[in-house]
Amino acid sequence: MLADDVARLLDEMGTLLELQGENPFRCRAYHTAADAVRGVGGDLLDMVSSGRLAAEVPGIGETIQSKITQLVTTGRLTALEELREQMPAGLVALLRVPGLGPKKIKALHEALAITSLADLRRVAESGAIAGLKGFGAKTQQKILEGLDFVESSGDRILQSTALRLVAPIVEAVRKAPGVEQVEVCGSLRRRLETIGDLDVLFAADDPAPVLDRFVALPEVAGVLAHGPTKASVRLAGGVQCDLRGVTPEQFTFALHYFTGSKAHNIAMRRRAIARGLRLNEYALEGSEGPLACRSEAELFEALGLDFIPPELREDHGEFDLAERGPIPPLIERSDLRGTFHCHTDWSDGGNTLLEMAEAARQRGLSYLGIADHSRSAGYANGLSIDRVRRQWDEIDALNETFGREFRLFKGIECDILPDGSLDYPDEVLEGFDYVVASVHSSFGQARQVMTDRIVRAVRHPLVTMLGHPSGRLLLRRDAYAVDLDAVIDAAAEAGTMIEINANPHRLDLDAPHARRARERGITLVINPDAHATGGLDDLEFGIGVARRAGLSPEHVLNTANCSEVARRLKKTSSR
Repeated sequence: MLADDVARLLDEMGTLLELQGENPFRCRAYHTAADAVRGVGGDLLDMVSSGRLAAEVPGIGETIQSKITQLVTTGRLTALEELREQMPAGLVALLRVPGLGPKKIKALHEALAITSLADLRRVAESGAIAGLKGFGAKTQQKILEGLDFVESSGDRILQSTALRLVAPIVEAVRKAPGVEQVEVCGSLRRRLETIGDLDVLFAADDPAPVLDRFVALPEVAGVLAHGPTKASVRLAGGVQCDLRGVTPEQFTFALHYFTGSKAHNIAMRRRAIARGLRLNEYALEGSEGPLACRSEAELFEALGLDFIPPELREDHGEFDLAERGPIPPLIERSDLRGTFHCHTDWSDGGNTLLEMAEAARQRGLSYLGIADHSRSAGYANGLSIDRVRRQWDEIDALNETFGREFRLFKGIECDILPDGSLDYPDEVLEGFDYVVASVHSSFGQARQVMTDRIVRAVRHPLVTMLGHPSGRLLLRRDAYAVDLDAVIDAAAEAGTMIEINANPHRLDLDAPHARRARERGITLVINPDAHATGGLDDLEFGIGVARRAGLSPEHVLNTANCSEVARRLKKTSSR
């Protein structure tokens, strides 16, 4: 069993325990272990068999270690299966409703026998929730609004979930006899934040045998359609996956077409018609017959365009760029030299400073910014002023051992308080190398109040960058009411940077606003918001947002080397 699968089941275990009202520390231990396991990658069986699991994956106690061992050796977890039997399946779905945590769900279940989203809407519309102790009319209205949000999200999944589900499909198709090429298409190739279904394309002279193998894969829970060139299935969890087969000569055109977007494809077809050509999903044809295109680059060239990366294919200005050409190179993961906004066990992270530093070095980074929670975040073990200074001492000591090869920067994720002031006095903030200012409370403020609150923070001379600006949690919580354009304008005037939070549950700033920030001359920072070593791998999701925004390496702070970053941070803190 792969590490991602084990982590997902550990998270589910922690969530079900929360819904049962278990000790919060016990529940949190499962979520922390899940974060730690994600950082391992690959197959855990060898680590378990050799006894290296406890030594190499910190933060995992004896109880959870035994459960991981059971998972990787048997593919089952008895304790989880028992919890699933005890808990109505629909209760977990209630966690998607913004503002509904495990405690409130448990209370609703016990008081009103709610076991599903449909039950929740029925009792909320009847007014029954307003009369419950600890709820009230306002909470009931927020629940109704949250249900609307869930329904508008539909059955979409996170990009990270989609990648995990599609990986074994792609690998199996690639290994099938006769397959020459295989690629993921659709919104996942364009790196949208959430994905509706999965699209995979392959090239083979005879697609039928490949499709026969596909529908028989162990990942397939049900077959929806099965023809000679296309099959549609439901994977575990209900996600639809479509596999299409084309000839090698058709592959370039099909790859472009099934990548989309629809608006981009329409514009491409119009462009072909204007040049006396016809473009469809299988060919580009002229008056003398089909034109051979061995790659998408050749297809774009045939229409007088520079290659347009998949992330830009939304008909939002990419054709103007490609006509002028060449399109400036978009940022790659390899361009990042370091990152910021990372948590440790000083607050609510699962790893020590040293463990986070070593994990960063293993991933080819030359610096890492530590930004644990500030003192108001009691729920996250936020740092008192005394603990801040003790953490600084530990960072200084570690930097002595690293020498010039690596550096830890002293940062903080400082709460923006409801009135826009910051969580520490200036004399403390001055001691950090950088300050990430973030909203973690009073999400329900009116739009103008929230906007003024964040604007005040980004104008503070000691704030280096704004963290997760909209506060959204994809598929779980909508953004708070805020005028992000006004915030971006204020950050541009103040010289404050803005992060692209790469956590796949956030991806915040989103691509359209990141593009606007770039146009206003703001420096963006790709941060993982990592709470364990494995969270550093989320940088790739931030790269996807940055590419969709058209960012090149020079637009992003953490493509600079360590000495340049230190210089820029010092200049920012003294502005």
